[in-house]
Amino acid sequence: MTLSPLAPDHFPDLPVIDGVRFSSGAAGVKYKDRTDVMLAELMAGTSIAGVFTRSATRSAPVLDCQAKLGADQSDRAALLVNSGNSNAFTGAAGERSVEAICDAVSDATGISTARIFTASTGVIGQRLPHEKITQKIEELVESLTCDGIEGAAKAIMTTDTFPKGASAELTIDGQTVRIAGIAKGSGMIAPDMATMLVYIFTDAKIDQAPLQALLGALTDQTFNCITVDSDTSTSDSLICAATGTSGVDVTESAGFTQALRDVMLDLAHQVVRDGEGATKFVEVRVTGAATDAEARKVGLSIANSPLVKTAIAGEDPNWGRIVMAVGKSGAQADRDRLTIRFGDIIVAENGWVSPDYTEEAGAAYMKAQDLTITVDLGIAGGMGTVWTCDLTHGYITINADYRS
Repeated sequence: MTLSPLAPDHFPDLPVIDGVRFSSGAAGVKYKDRTDVMLAELMAGTSIAGVFTRSATRSAPVLDCQAKLGADQSDRAALLVNSGNSNAFTGAAGERSVEAICDAVSDATGISTARIFTASTGVIGQRLPHEKITQKIEELVESLTCDGIEGAAKAIMTTDTFPKGASAELTIDGQTVRIAGIAKGSGMIAPDMATMLVYIFTDAKIDQAPLQALLGALTDQTFNCITVDSDTSTSDSLICAATGTSGVDVTESAGFTQALRDVMLDLAHQVVRDGEGATKFVEVRVTGAATDAEARKVGLSIANSPLVKTAIAGEDPNWGRIVMAVGKSGAQADRDRLTIRFGDIIVAENGWVSPDYTEEAGAAYMKAQDLTITVDLGIAGGMGTVWTCDLTHGYITINADYRS
């Protein structure tokens, strides 16, 4: 897999989170000798919150995780994730695979199956060869280590071209609180929860209920504001685990909320930067809408438009496609109040092309890798931002060959 031109220079140096250990290995779920399974062990008392896809065809692991979120938090916990097969649309066989994996992890660790969370990512509609995974459990348990998070990030990749990680450290009342997160996602990315697999770990102290509320609110500001191809996955899972080992209660901490949001947004942006075939990272800002919800609707209409995305791929400043996407969004809009900008360049205003705009300036701007498109509707104070990428022939190639 060719590395995305938008990829970071290297995997970040993530802090060790006390109370979490990781391991990873090659189970051969789809490819031979490829790291494709990871295990995370969480100490007793870890609070676990999760947000999952709203797809009507969500996978067996998603359904199992959703059912377990309210379990007693006093026991140890574990996460087991595989790539190569999504265990989605597999009927009762999928449920049996989840049960077999959870039983194997429980037997090897002594952790209750009620506190074992699994996820699978990859091809839909093929039975998961779970015996390949269960045969690796003992080895995974024996190799658990506090600094194995990078290996875990690599294990959950599918069409990703690079592992994704982000972190934050902050001081609260003189004590350091750490956050570290990993994610996978490249295609089948559209905001309807998280559209990927994301695992975030912190040593902060916070009960499950407030952590769940916080995670849901921040998801709406981050992962639900990105799109690659407008398609929502069957397997989207976002889990945040707080071990509490720092001893710092962050329940009412604005600083912790901002730090967690920063980590989530960083990971969300990395997913867009690794969009299948992507060559451009695009921020779409919408202001002047009737409401924030209306602004978001316009932003997603622009970000999901194949015509807009292919124009960006071709470095064509075709602002008429922006006008089209605003008009089709269903949000309140007035042609004669519309203003469009490419970066700092005013392209259109008052319902017509700006007298100061030149096609040469627009074309020059479109050659950049990071682009900002701003639309002001001129109606009220609603605003919103979404992030997307361009649509290239690479996307077609990757998805045409995906199952071969």
